[in-house]
Amino acid sequence: MTADAMHAHSARERSAVQRLLRNPAAVVSASVIAAMVIGAALAPWLAGYSYDAVDRANVLSGPMAGHLLGTDNQGQDIWARLLFGARVSLAIGIIVEAIEVIIGVSLGLLAAYRGGLWDTLLMRVTDAMFAFPDLLFAILLVGILRPTSPFAGFLTVFVALALVNWPSMARIVRGQALALREKEFVEAARAIGVPDRQIILRHLLPNLLSPILVAATVDIANVVLAEATLSFLGIGIQPPYPSWGRMISDSLPYLRSAPMLLVYPAAALAMLVLSFNFLGDALRDALDPRLRR
Repeated sequence: MTADAMHAHSARERSAVQRLLRNPAAVVSASVIAAMVIGAALAPWLAGYSYDAVDRANVLSGPMAGHLLGTDNQGQDIWARLLFGARVSLAIGIIVEAIEVIIGVSLGLLAAYRGGLWDTLLMRVTDAMFAFPDLLFAILLVGILRPTSPFAGFLTVFVALALVNWPSMARIVRGQALALREKEFVEAARAIGVPDRQIILRHLLPNLLSPILVAATVDIANVVLAEATLSFLGIGIQPPYPSWGRMISDSLPYLRSAPMLLVYPAAALAMLVLSFNFLGDALRDALDPRLRR
Protein backbone atom coordinates (compact mmCIF):
# COMPACT_ATOMS: atom_id res chain seq x y z
CA MET A 1 0.00 0.00 0.00
CA THR A 2 1.17 3.52 -0.74
CA ALA A 3 1.40 6.13 2.01
CA ASP A 4 -1.78 7.82 0.76
CA ALA A 5 -3.68 4.52 0.68
CA MET A 6 -2.53 3.63 4.21
CA HIS A 7 -3.56 7.08 5.45
CA ALA A 8 -7.00 6.74 3.83
CA HIS A 9 -7.45 3.23 5.30
CA SER A 10 -6.57 4.40 8.84
CA ALA A 11 -8.86 7.40 8.43
CA ARG A 12 -11.78 5.12 7.49
CA GLU A 13 -11.08 2.95 10.55
CA ARG A 14 -11.06 5.99 12.84
CA SER A 15 -14.26 7.24 11.26
CA ALA A 16 -15.98 3.87 11.84
CA VAL A 17 -14.89 3.80 15.48
CA GLN A 18 -16.11 7.36 15.98
CA ARG A 19 -19.50 6.56 14.47
CA LEU A 20 -19.74 3.49 16.71
CA LEU A 21 -18.93 5.51 19.84
CA ARG A 22 -21.54 8.11 18.92
CA ASN A 23 -24.23 5.43 18.86
CA PRO A 24 -25.79 5.20 22.36
CA ALA A 25 -27.19 1.72 21.71
CA ALA A 26 -23.73 0.46 20.75
CA VAL A 27 -22.10 1.93 23.85
CA VAL A 28 -24.75 0.55 26.21
CA SER A 29 -24.75 -2.86 24.52
CA ALA A 30 -20.96 -3.14 24.60
CA SER A 31 -20.98 -2.11 28.27
CA VAL A 32 -23.55 -4.80 29.15
CA ILE A 33 -21.57 -7.47 27.29
CA ALA A 34 -18.31 -6.36 28.92
CA ALA A 35 -19.90 -6.42 32.38
CA MET A 36 -21.22 -9.95 31.80
CA VAL A 37 -17.85 -11.13 30.49
CA ILE A 38 -16.10 -9.73 33.56
CA GLY A 39 -18.72 -11.24 35.86
CA ALA A 40 -18.38 -14.64 34.18
CA ALA A 41 -14.59 -14.54 34.29
CA LEU A 42 -14.54 -13.57 37.98
CA ALA A 43 -17.49 -15.78 38.98
CA PRO A 44 -15.56 -17.85 41.58
CA TRP A 45 -14.59 -14.66 43.39
CA LEU A 46 -17.77 -12.59 42.88
CA ALA A 47 -20.32 -15.32 43.56
CA GLY A 48 -19.45 -16.02 47.18
CA TYR A 49 -20.67 -19.61 46.76
CA SER A 50 -20.11 -22.50 44.41
CA TYR A 51 -22.81 -23.00 41.81
CA ASP A 52 -23.88 -26.26 43.52
CA ALA A 53 -23.58 -25.15 47.16
CA VAL A 54 -26.80 -25.77 49.11
CA ASP A 55 -28.15 -23.82 52.09
CA ARG A 56 -30.88 -26.05 53.56
CA ALA A 57 -31.79 -23.43 56.15
CA ASN A 58 -32.83 -20.96 53.44
CA VAL A 59 -34.95 -22.41 50.65
CA LEU A 60 -36.90 -20.15 48.28
CA SER A 61 -35.79 -17.15 50.30
CA GLY A 62 -35.72 -13.59 49.03
CA PRO A 63 -32.70 -11.28 49.07
CA MET A 64 -31.01 -11.46 52.45
CA ALA A 65 -27.64 -11.21 54.14
CA GLY A 66 -25.37 -13.74 52.51
CA HIS A 67 -27.65 -14.26 49.51
CA LEU A 68 -27.77 -11.17 47.33
CA LEU A 69 -30.72 -12.33 45.18
CA GLY A 70 -32.04 -15.06 47.45
CA THR A 71 -32.06 -18.83 46.96
CA ASP A 72 -33.92 -21.27 44.73
CA ASN A 73 -36.03 -24.30 45.57
CA GLN A 74 -32.92 -26.31 46.51
CA GLY A 75 -31.33 -23.61 48.64
CA GLN A 76 -28.75 -22.68 45.99
CA ASP A 77 -27.63 -19.07 45.71
CA ILE A 78 -29.29 -17.43 42.68
CA TRP A 79 -26.56 -14.79 42.23
CA ALA A 80 -23.87 -17.50 42.07
CA ARG A 81 -25.84 -19.56 39.57
CA LEU A 82 -26.46 -16.51 37.38
CA LEU A 83 -22.73 -15.75 37.23
CA PHE A 84 -21.75 -19.33 36.46
CA GLY A 85 -24.65 -19.53 33.98
CA ALA A 86 -23.18 -16.51 32.20
CA ARG A 87 -20.04 -18.59 31.69
CA VAL A 88 -22.08 -21.22 29.88
CA SER A 89 -23.90 -18.76 27.62
CA LEU A 90 -20.84 -16.72 26.70
CA ALA A 91 -18.52 -19.70 26.25
CA ILE A 92 -20.95 -21.56 24.03
CA GLY A 93 -21.90 -18.44 22.07
CA ILE A 94 -18.32 -17.35 21.37
CA ILE A 95 -16.76 -20.79 20.79
CA VAL A 96 -19.59 -22.04 18.58
CA GLU A 97 -19.48 -18.81 16.59
CA ALA A 98 -15.70 -19.12 16.16
CA ILE A 99 -16.15 -22.65 14.80
CA GLU A 100 -18.95 -21.45 12.54
CA VAL A 101 -16.81 -18.59 11.20
CA ILE A 102 -13.86 -20.89 10.47
CA ILE A 103 -16.01 -23.43 8.62
CA GLY A 104 -18.35 -20.96 6.91
CA VAL A 105 -15.65 -18.52 5.77
CA SER A 106 -13.38 -21.29 4.47
CA LEU A 107 -16.12 -23.04 2.49
CA GLY A 108 -17.73 -19.81 1.30
CA LEU A 109 -14.44 -18.40 -0.03
CA LEU A 110 -13.52 -21.68 -1.67
CA ALA A 111 -16.91 -22.04 -3.34
CA ALA A 112 -16.97 -18.45 -4.60
CA TYR A 113 -13.43 -18.36 -5.92
CA ARG A 114 -13.27 -21.85 -7.39
CA GLY A 115 -16.85 -21.98 -8.66
CA GLY A 116 -18.00 -24.94 -10.68
CA LEU A 117 -18.37 -28.18 -8.76
CA TRP A 118 -17.23 -26.65 -5.47
CA ASP A 119 -19.88 -23.94 -5.65
CA THR A 120 -22.64 -26.34 -6.70
CA LEU A 121 -21.79 -28.84 -3.96
CA LEU A 122 -21.73 -26.16 -1.24
CA MET A 123 -25.03 -24.68 -2.35
CA ARG A 124 -26.76 -28.06 -2.39
CA VAL A 125 -25.47 -28.83 1.11
CA THR A 126 -26.60 -25.46 2.45
CA ASP A 127 -29.99 -25.85 0.77
CA ALA A 128 -30.40 -29.23 2.44
CA MET A 129 -29.43 -27.72 5.82
CA PHE A 130 -31.86 -24.81 5.39
CA ALA A 131 -34.66 -27.28 4.64
CA PHE A 132 -34.73 -28.15 8.35
CA PRO A 133 -35.45 -25.56 11.07
CA ASP A 134 -32.21 -24.88 12.92
CA LEU A 135 -33.54 -25.58 16.39
CA LEU A 136 -35.28 -28.80 15.40
CA PHE A 137 -32.13 -30.05 13.72
CA ALA A 138 -30.11 -29.22 16.85
CA ILE A 139 -32.68 -31.05 19.00
CA LEU A 140 -32.38 -34.06 16.70
CA LEU A 141 -28.58 -34.09 16.98
CA VAL A 142 -28.65 -33.70 20.76
CA GLY A 143 -31.24 -36.46 21.01
CA ILE A 144 -29.01 -38.79 18.99
CA LEU A 145 -25.89 -38.00 21.02
CA ARG A 146 -27.78 -38.14 24.37
CA PRO A 147 -25.55 -36.25 26.86
CA THR A 148 -25.48 -37.87 30.31
CA SER A 149 -22.93 -35.69 32.14
CA PRO A 150 -22.12 -31.97 32.34
CA PHE A 151 -19.02 -32.36 30.13
CA ALA A 152 -20.93 -34.46 27.60
CA GLY A 153 -23.68 -31.83 27.63
CA PHE A 154 -21.17 -29.09 26.80
CA LEU A 155 -19.60 -31.11 24.00
CA THR A 156 -22.96 -32.14 22.55
CA VAL A 157 -24.27 -28.56 22.49
CA PHE A 158 -21.05 -27.34 20.86
CA VAL A 159 -21.25 -29.96 18.12
CA ALA A 160 -24.98 -29.58 17.50
CA LEU A 161 -25.03 -25.78 17.29
CA ALA A 162 -21.84 -25.57 15.20
CA LEU A 163 -23.18 -28.07 12.66
CA VAL A 164 -26.49 -26.22 12.46
CA ASN A 165 -25.25 -22.64 12.09
CA TRP A 166 -22.29 -22.68 9.65
CA PRO A 167 -24.35 -22.71 6.39
CA SER A 168 -25.67 -19.19 6.98
CA MET A 169 -22.13 -17.82 7.36
CA ALA A 170 -20.95 -19.75 4.29
CA ARG A 171 -23.79 -18.30 2.20
CA ILE A 172 -23.05 -14.73 3.34
CA VAL A 173 -19.34 -15.09 2.58
CA ARG A 174 -20.01 -16.73 -0.79
CA GLY A 175 -22.34 -13.94 -1.88
CA GLN A 176 -19.89 -11.20 -0.92
CA ALA A 177 -16.90 -13.03 -2.39
CA LEU A 178 -18.66 -13.59 -5.73
CA ALA A 179 -18.99 -9.82 -6.12
CA LEU A 180 -15.37 -9.18 -5.09
CA ARG A 181 -14.04 -11.87 -7.43
CA GLU A 182 -14.95 -9.75 -10.44
CA LYS A 183 -13.34 -6.55 -9.15
CA GLU A 184 -10.42 -4.98 -10.98
CA PHE A 185 -7.85 -5.53 -8.25
CA VAL A 186 -8.55 -9.28 -8.23
CA GLU A 187 -8.33 -9.45 -12.02
CA ALA A 188 -5.04 -7.51 -11.88
CA ALA A 189 -3.65 -9.91 -9.28
CA ARG A 190 -4.56 -12.87 -11.48
CA ALA A 191 -3.02 -11.19 -14.52
CA ILE A 192 0.39 -10.77 -12.88
CA GLY A 193 0.39 -14.38 -11.67
CA VAL A 194 -0.43 -14.01 -7.97
CA PRO A 195 -1.21 -17.50 -6.54
CA ASP A 196 -4.86 -18.27 -5.78
CA ARG A 197 -4.16 -18.80 -2.08
CA GLN A 198 -2.58 -15.37 -1.81
CA ILE A 199 -5.46 -13.74 -3.67
CA ILE A 200 -7.96 -15.30 -1.27
CA LEU A 201 -6.02 -14.42 1.89
CA ARG A 202 -4.70 -10.97 0.95
CA HIS A 203 -7.35 -9.58 -1.39
CA LEU A 204 -10.70 -11.27 -0.76
CA LEU A 205 -10.65 -12.04 2.97
CA PRO A 206 -9.64 -8.54 4.23
CA ASN A 207 -12.51 -7.02 2.25
CA LEU A 208 -14.96 -9.47 3.84
CA LEU A 209 -14.05 -8.73 7.46
CA SER A 210 -16.81 -6.14 7.95
CA PRO A 211 -19.78 -8.33 6.90
CA ILE A 212 -18.25 -11.32 8.73
CA LEU A 213 -17.89 -9.30 11.93
CA VAL A 214 -21.45 -8.00 11.74
CA ALA A 215 -22.94 -11.41 10.96
CA ALA A 216 -20.92 -13.12 13.71
CA THR A 217 -21.94 -10.56 16.34
CA VAL A 218 -25.64 -10.97 15.58
CA ASP A 219 -25.37 -14.74 15.33
CA ILE A 220 -23.81 -15.04 18.80
CA ALA A 221 -27.19 -13.92 20.14
CA ASN A 222 -28.90 -16.69 18.17
CA VAL A 223 -26.47 -19.30 19.51
CA VAL A 224 -26.97 -18.12 23.11
CA LEU A 225 -30.74 -18.30 22.67
CA ALA A 226 -30.52 -21.76 21.07
CA GLU A 227 -28.42 -23.08 23.96
CA ALA A 228 -30.92 -21.69 26.48
CA THR A 229 -33.75 -23.35 24.56
CA LEU A 230 -32.00 -26.74 24.55
CA SER A 231 -31.30 -26.46 28.29
CA PHE A 232 -34.88 -25.35 28.93
CA LEU A 233 -36.06 -28.54 27.23
CA GLY A 234 -33.68 -30.60 29.38
CA ILE A 235 -31.42 -31.78 26.57
CA GLY A 236 -28.68 -29.15 26.77
CA ILE A 237 -26.35 -28.44 29.68
CA GLN A 238 -26.87 -31.11 32.33
CA PRO A 239 -27.09 -30.51 36.11
CA PRO A 240 -25.49 -29.66 38.42
CA TYR A 241 -23.86 -27.01 36.22
CA PRO A 242 -26.23 -24.05 35.82
CA SER A 243 -27.66 -22.75 32.58
CA TRP A 244 -30.04 -19.82 32.28
CA GLY A 245 -32.40 -21.95 30.21
CA ARG A 246 -32.40 -24.68 32.86
CA MET A 247 -32.94 -22.08 35.60
CA ILE A 248 -35.99 -20.76 33.75
CA SER A 249 -37.37 -24.27 33.36
CA ASP A 250 -36.81 -25.12 37.04
CA SER A 251 -38.56 -21.92 38.14
CA LEU A 252 -41.88 -22.61 36.39
CA PRO A 253 -43.46 -24.68 39.24
CA TYR A 254 -42.79 -21.77 41.61
CA LEU A 255 -44.06 -19.00 39.35
CA ARG A 256 -46.73 -17.84 41.81
CA SER A 257 -44.87 -18.32 45.09
CA ALA A 258 -41.42 -17.12 43.92
CA PRO A 259 -41.71 -15.28 40.58
CA MET A 260 -38.22 -13.80 40.86
CA LEU A 261 -36.76 -17.24 40.20
CA LEU A 262 -37.99 -16.77 36.62
CA VAL A 263 -37.34 -13.04 36.34
CA TYR A 264 -33.61 -13.10 37.13
CA PRO A 265 -32.40 -15.64 34.52
CA ALA A 266 -34.93 -14.45 31.92
CA ALA A 267 -33.78 -10.84 32.35
CA ALA A 268 -30.11 -11.84 32.10
CA LEU A 269 -30.76 -13.85 28.95
CA ALA A 270 -32.80 -11.07 27.36
CA MET A 271 -30.15 -8.44 28.15
CA LEU A 272 -27.35 -10.53 26.65
CA VAL A 273 -29.27 -11.44 23.48
CA LEU A 274 -30.51 -7.87 22.90
CA SER A 275 -27.03 -6.45 23.54
CA PHE A 276 -25.44 -8.62 20.85
CA ASN A 277 -28.27 -7.79 18.43
CA PHE A 278 -28.01 -4.04 19.02
CA LEU A 279 -24.20 -4.16 18.81
CA GLY A 280 -24.40 -6.05 15.52
CA ASP A 281 -26.80 -3.46 14.08
CA ALA A 282 -24.51 -0.64 15.24
CA LEU A 283 -21.47 -2.32 13.68
CA ARG A 284 -23.34 -2.64 10.40
CA ASP A 285 -24.26 1.05 10.47
CA ALA A 286 -20.68 2.05 11.31
CA LEU A 287 -18.90 -0.20 8.80
CA ASP A 288 -21.27 -0.03 5.82
CA PRO A 289 -20.42 3.07 3.75
CA ARG A 290 -23.87 3.03 2.13
CA LEU A 291 -25.46 3.74 5.54
CA ARG A 292 -23.28 6.71 6.43
CA ARG A 293 -25.10 9.99 6.89
